[in-house]
Amino acid sequence: MSDDHSGNLSDDDEDFESEAQLSELQGTLNKWTNYIHGWQSRYIVLKDGTLSYYKSENDTGYGCRGAISIHKATIKPHEFDECRFDVSVHDSVWYLRTDCPEERNQWVEILEACKADSAYGSENSLRRHGSAISLGSANLSTASVSSFKKARGLRVKLAEMETFRDILCRQVDTLQSYFDACADTVTAANDKESDTHLDELEDVEDNGTTQDPPVNSEDILCDLPSRSCRFKDHTHIPHITKELLSQHGAHAVDFKGEAITFKATTAGILSTLSHCIDIMQQREENWKRRLEKEIEKRRKLDELYKQAVSEAKAQQPIVLGGPDYEEGPHSVINEEEFFDAVDAALDKHEQQEEERRLSKKITADLTQPPPSILTCQHRLWPEIEAITTEQLSYAKMGVGEGGWQLFAEDGEMRMYKRELEECGVVVDPLKAVHTVQGVTGHEVCHYFFNPDVRFEWETTLESMKIIEEIDANTLIFHQVHKRVWPATQRDALFWSHIRQVPNSDDQDGQHIWIVCNHSTEHDDVPVGKCVRVFLTISLVCQTFIDPPAENEEIKRENITCKIIYCSTINPGGWAPASVLRAVYKREYPKFLKRFTQYVKDMTETKPILF
Repeated sequence: MSDDHSGNLSDDDEDFESEAQLSELQGTLNKWTNYIHGWQSRYIVLKDGTLSYYKSENDTGYGCRGAISIHKATIKPHEFDECRFDVSVHDSVWYLRTDCPEERNQWVEILEACKADSAYGSENSLRRHGSAISLGSANLSTASVSSFKKARGLRVKLAEMETFRDILCRQVDTLQSYFDACADTVTAANDKESDTHLDELEDVEDNGTTQDPPVNSEDILCDLPSRSCRFKDHTHIPHITKELLSQHGAHAVDFKGEAITFKATTAGILSTLSHCIDIMQQREENWKRRLEKEIEKRRKLDELYKQAVSEAKAQQPIVLGGPDYEEGPHSVINEEEFFDAVDAALDKHEQQEEERRLSKKITADLTQPPPSILTCQHRLWPEIEAITTEQLSYAKMGVGEGGWQLFAEDGEMRMYKRELEECGVVVDPLKAVHTVQGVTGHEVCHYFFNPDVRFEWETTLESMKIIEEIDANTLIFHQVHKRVWPATQRDALFWSHIRQVPNSDDQDGQHIWIVCNHSTEHDDVPVGKCVRVFLTISLVCQTFIDPPAENEEIKRENITCKIIYCSTINPGGWAPASVLRAVYKREYPKFLKRFTQYVKDMTETKPILF
């Protein structure tokens, strides 16, 4: 009995230890930081009901970067992303992602279990706090107050009950040994009396007499029934000898004393159990009242929080920073808000670029080596030759062919488009026709191709790298563009080729220059966290000269450059079609005007480059 009870206690201890282990968890997860840096790897630790995070596992000794209490937190698995879950406490929200759905489910289950085991989680918490009452005092009221403060638990009373159990066990063993001795005594007496009975019968049959004085046979026969009766009675009431009395006396017990002890022990057990039940009921009532107060308090806070959120949304419809407002298939931001955010970000980029240009003296070198014949041995040469020739023909094609629609007009500039979608993504081909005074086609194409000056006029670039130089006139670029929230950041990998093409169509014009850019692939630049843009762009320029007066040199006012800009861009991702078309309508004219003005500023005081 003692072993069983000890085993139960050990099982309870093991369960408690296992619950304590389950309430602790740590690992590396992806945490949403902000709309600039997006998801970042962070070391998350759950311990003692607190969820904290560090930049890495090695930084745990320097203090956490943030922490929230799980006891009052809301754990919400994401509706569509199987690897994401959110942990929020009022207006503080942690967006977390795991590497697989199984790991997400494990974190959510353990966080929910930790929350349920807290003082605000479930009825288990009431029982746990109730069991923390000490029952060391015999006085109920005193025990209620002191045990609540000291939190000694029920172990004191359990130890007392175990002592009572040991006393009862000893009493049972004593009584059992006594009854066993009584049974052994009765058995021994029966065996001895039976042997005496048999010996007397044998003497009667064999000798007709006993060792007593002689009697006749009729007396013996008449006396047999009385003897039988005597022997029969002796079977139930054996003859107790001195030897048997001595043996039985060694096992005698004090029945009165044992009965008093037994009654006192059982009374002590019942009293202790009653004491425990009373205190647990009292504690349960206290915790229920506290729980009701906390529930009411939380309800009021939730109402205030919802009211504050609704007021904040009414004042500012776009909430910056959360991943739910990013570009994606399940974005909660509508198209109008998406466009407003992109529009504001682009305006900010332009303002910063203009300030940078005004504060920096722009210098550039026009020592562009003449285009050379690309070696036919390079793997990309057939593609470069075919795409460049195709884009040249495409640029010469009139806008009256192919269903072009005029969508923007500014001075000499006309911009046309054809609406086209692939797999729900806008890939509208665009064509711009523009005329610029004072620059040549060679100069315009040079600045468009030259990587040394690209940051001067391309305001959307965050970084640019030359991956491979095929020759002086053909390069492979990798460009990462600045992020425009809420759109995802994008990059592009493409080859760029510049060449001069003999003029065979317009006798009044000079030779034609073309720069062609086309997306490609390279082992050194796999697709990363950015959305990869696929593009085909061509810039075709032709110079026209107004003959000067006799004996006068050609000046820049005598030069006119006709520019044809064609682009087909697949931006990828999930940006709304209406937003993309609105951005194209706004940005393409501004880009072309900005770039041509940049070329005019750069060549104004330099010799003409035909």
